[in-house]
Amino acid sequence: MVKADKKICLRCSGCVAVCPQSALKLTEHGIECDPDKCTKCGICVRFCPVGALKLED
Repeated sequence: MVKADKKICLRCSGCVAVCPQSALKLTEHGIECDPDKCTKCGICVRFCPVGALKLED
């Protein structure tokens, strides 16, 4: 699953746009990941311009 560091996230929603599984969404609380949809492909992590996303087990 992907976790976002809300302290450094720009809320640009670029990660939401590139997620092939539509597992990410931007909410009033920041980026949230649906663990049932996330395949841990890492595309969103590589896309983030500030490194706010991390893959977790």
